[in-house]
Amino acid sequence: MVRNKERAPVTELARDMSLLHVTMIGVGAMIGAGIFVLTGIAAGVAGPALLLVFAFNGLVTSLTAMAYAELGSCYPEAGGGYLWVKEALPQPNGFLSGWISWFAHAVACSLYSVAFGAFTYDLFKIAGLDLAKITSFLPGPETHTAAAKFTAVIVVICFIYINYRGAKETGQAESLVTILKIVIIALFIGFGLYAIFFGRLEEPWTGHFEGFFQKGPLGIIMAMGLTFIAFEGYEIIAQCGEEVKNPKRNIPRSIFLSLVIVVPIYILVAFVALGAVVPPEGQPSWMYLGQKGELAMIEAAEHFMLGKVGRIVFLIGGLFSTMSALNATIYSSSRVSFAMGRDHNLPGVFGLIHKKKRTPHMAIFFSGALIILMAVALPIEDIASATDAMFLILFIFVNLAVINLRKNRPDLDRGFKVPFFPYLPLLATLLNLGLAVFLFFYRPLGIWVCVGYLLMGIALYYFYSRKKEFEAKAAPIVHAERAVFRLDPCHFHILVPVANESTVNQLQQFAIKIAKAYDADITNLHVIGVPAQLPPSEGRKYLDQARNLLNKAVVLAEREEVPVHSLIKLTHNIPKAIIETCEQRKIDLMILGWEGEVPAKDRVFGTILDEIVLNTVCDIALVCRAPSQEMKIERILIPVSNLKYALLSLKLAEALTIEKKAPIVLFHATHREDTQEIIHHYQDELDKLREEIDPSRYKIVVKRISRIGEAILAETQHHDLIIMGAPEEGLVRRALFGDLPVQIARETEGALILTKKYTGDVKSWFQKFFGSRKTMLD
Repeated sequence: MVRNKERAPVTELARDMSLLHVTMIGVGAMIGAGIFVLTGIAAGVAGPALLLVFAFNGLVTSLTAMAYAELGSCYPEAGGGYLWVKEALPQPNGFLSGWISWFAHAVACSLYSVAFGAFTYDLFKIAGLDLAKITSFLPGPETHTAAAKFTAVIVVICFIYINYRGAKETGQAESLVTILKIVIIALFIGFGLYAIFFGRLEEPWTGHFEGFFQKGPLGIIMAMGLTFIAFEGYEIIAQCGEEVKNPKRNIPRSIFLSLVIVVPIYILVAFVALGAVVPPEGQPSWMYLGQKGELAMIEAAEHFMLGKVGRIVFLIGGLFSTMSALNATIYSSSRVSFAMGRDHNLPGVFGLIHKKKRTPHMAIFFSGALIILMAVALPIEDIASATDAMFLILFIFVNLAVINLRKNRPDLDRGFKVPFFPYLPLLATLLNLGLAVFLFFYRPLGIWVCVGYLLMGIALYYFYSRKKEFEAKAAPIVHAERAVFRLDPCHFHILVPVANESTVNQLQQFAIKIAKAYDADITNLHVIGVPAQLPPSEGRKYLDQARNLLNKAVVLAEREEVPVHSLIKLTHNIPKAIIETCEQRKIDLMILGWEGEVPAKDRVFGTILDEIVLNTVCDIALVCRAPSQEMKIERILIPVSNLKYALLSLKLAEALTIEKKAPIVLFHATHREDTQEIIHHYQDELDKLREEIDPSRYKIVVKRISRIGEAILAETQHHDLIIMGAPEEGLVRRALFGDLPVQIARETEGALILTKKYTGDVKSWFQKFFGSRKTMLD
């Protein structure tokens, strides 16, 4: 029974990040540039009590981490603290949280860029090149400082361009960079511990910790505020909430796992830096590190980590770390300012998306300008002070938000709840406020910059944003599309990913024929790819276009009374969204379109199709040129080498010609002379498959020939439709033997369908790397 109903396509956000992936993002942010840049500066502020600074910061930050865990589990959407505060607290709190978050991430990027410049200057100096001489024309109190800031501006411009283009580190690359940083820091800790306990220090290492509290409580508190940015990785985790699998469970776990990993690492780094460094005679190690500033850890590495080799290794780690942090903070700052432009809290230009790149280009450029301004205008200590102060204020807003939402929205589905409520969030609020206030005693200039920025934000809200936000509120628009479904469930499911108007008709017509033959339903899927610089939800701007496209497919199925469902997914990873749809909907056959474009080297069909074909857990029909509806299929050709691998091709051939019973030719090219024996063998194999196919439909043609590819190409000229197996071999075998199906796809002009039979998880994995040559002619 089939009936009509007004129903819109389902729209889903594809969640790609596993617990490991999002934890690595948090760990990478926390042990990133902060450990390379701020440890030495903090040692000069706190003295030997630097150990307590990191231990106390671990305790203080865990209180705010609980608020992030609770809110992240019930609001797993891009936006993080800005989104939660806007939801929980009255304006202008929401506006100010976004305004602060934008500035905090931008100034953090300024800090990392200046550190990158300092590391680059030192690396060039080791190589015998003095960047100070090259940039001597620049103004500045010290030539090496001017050189570092000039380099900072250059690298920021480069990453602005990268983000504008829409390039991003993949999850694998992010994890590799994080692992590299952990390995280098582990080497640093290992060599340092060896030097302390087994090396030949000129004096006992315990002497480096004499006068433990000589900088007093004020020094400890100021250093805590200065290094607090090192623990803000859970804000980055919150920014990724929209993309995390099972966010109710994984966001809290990733936040706490990140802290459990990072806090001991920071304490160990502080211990070995203070205990293993051999400063000039009469100078305590903490003072020596403080004087070296952002290069202190590089100097420490040279002391006990294989001399210059250790210095270079740690410099490389610092460069990778700051580059990774640069990209992450440009991404975060532009995302926040873009969200504020979209919400009419900032001028509409911030909310623009580039038509071709689909990136928030104006938000990226404005964020870049703010980053460069702060990097050039302030000393690195004031940049760090301003960054920490802004994040501390943002965390205050978040703790107040968790209190308000727990009281006013008890219905929210929380994966984690802050214990001892509301006392812990209140304690976290007071501690964060205290750290922010005491930063004024460390670097007043950075705090005055923050105060000026906050006053500017308040003025902007009351004179511009409040009015624009009110004007923008309008009645929602409701979309409805036609769909066809039936009450009795189908037991065979077909997925048709629809990408563009040029292929929707031929793919859907092909799917309808198969659906009729198998009494199946069809799921039409359109995936909206969203650049990394935008949250997946921003793909909603393209929903109307996607709905129009899917509606064309639905109408075709409706005419033939075939059950059909439509689905739109918004994602950063198109192949993964398609593959996960197959798994979630238990798809039996996926029908893909390939326009025959020549892909890059080491690719068969192109990046997206290759990944889908190799990883999908269902049968695949790749339609290169589908037979048109008007075209009469008189003869079908199926090149084979073994019927065991050709079953999917045989079934599709029969389904496409179920009404006209067109002859199906099984063509086998061989070097052997006993062609009659091969024909009898195929006839026996067809009889064995009688329960699944009709053996009477097939004509077996065997030709003895030296060049198999040429024989198949010649045979295709006499047939209306060719169906053959898609490549299943790994890249190594592909490079050695070539790809006959792809060669035929490119050299023949007739209708062509490539098939790939799903053979189970283990076997399919094996075939990706060690595929049998026999599967080439499915």
